[in-house]
Amino acid sequence: MKIAVNIARVLVGALFVFSGLVKAIDPLGLGYKMQEFFEVWASDGLLPQLMNYLHGQSLWFSMIMIVLEVVLGAALLIGWKKNLVLPLLLLLTLFFTFLTAFVLFTGKIRACGCFGDCIPLTPVQTFTKDIVLTLLICLLLFGRKLIHTIVKEPLGTILVVIVLLATTFLQLYVLKHLPLRDCLPFRKGNNILELRKMPEGAVPDVFDYSFVYEKEGLKKDFTTAALPDSTWTFVDRKQVLVTPGKNNIPAINDFSLTDSTGSNVTEAILSQPGVYYLFFLQNINEGVNRWSASFSNLYAYARKANRPVYIITSDPDKVHHFFNKRNSYGIPILTSDATAIKTAARANPTLFIMKGPVVQEKYSWADIGEAMNK
Repeated sequence: MKIAVNIARVLVGALFVFSGLVKAIDPLGLGYKMQEFFEVWASDGLLPQLMNYLHGQSLWFSMIMIVLEVVLGAALLIGWKKNLVLPLLLLLTLFFTFLTAFVLFTGKIRACGCFGDCIPLTPVQTFTKDIVLTLLICLLLFGRKLIHTIVKEPLGTILVVIVLLATTFLQLYVLKHLPLRDCLPFRKGNNILELRKMPEGAVPDVFDYSFVYEKEGLKKDFTTAALPDSTWTFVDRKQVLVTPGKNNIPAINDFSLTDSTGSNVTEAILSQPGVYYLFFLQNINEGVNRWSASFSNLYAYARKANRPVYIITSDPDKVHHFFNKRNSYGIPILTSDATAIKTAARANPTLFIMKGPVVQEKYSWADIGEAMNK
């Protein structure tokens, strides 16, 4: 029994620490995932006011969850305050199990993001993992008398506090700069145009259509092969998925660039030769003073080096007013989907140094000055 408890202790503790650290290198990723849950629950009518409030606090919520994962995992490994740590671990795991079950059985969310974007798991895999974790923690609760601390106090408390502060600092650091490891399709070295193409060997979805006709107040569906006679009145057409495709979603699926006239200029912008800059800006109302001077220096450097600069945003009117009316930069403002911008740019704003369609470097607002050395 003692051996089983110690093995479970190491497995659970190590998994919680690893899971938390994988997400800590990109806390915004978990924050965006939590926003998905809150949006779905609000649209389903589940306490919409509370869900909308939590939606706005999703980043802080995700950061707290990450700190809890790492701290509780580390505390279990050293045997610190087991009577407090084990119940908290069980509650946290039950919460994760609820989320993964929601993803698996409703299909309203593609994945739960349990290991961040670096280690994508299917809903079945994540749900199975949480069930196993729950059983292991129940074993630890049953055999808690066999769990002994490996460090004496106050060293145990000091270690837990250090882990808490280190995990918090790590998240604050990557929020200011960029994730320590970029696992998203817009990472350095990737060809954006190539990743927008359908994967090799993709099998497309197979659809059929049904047609709704009405006669004497009765509505009925008909297939293409068996349409009704002229006494029926056409009402609607429905698209029906017959066979789901496989491997038919590009790595970059929702990224496109539109200019001020509404024209799609994605290929034109990303196919140009030479070096140019893409400046991704999610929210012009957030922290302009902390990056405006650095951007001004970058723009002057880019003009001197004859390198084009493009602003990419989902809110072109406000951004155009700031850059081209208030400050007279005369920079092209390109519109893109807000979700695509969140994926490409984990800091607001984020600068891409591009050469053709290939990402050469990425910098957060705090590191724009480094771009002038490239």
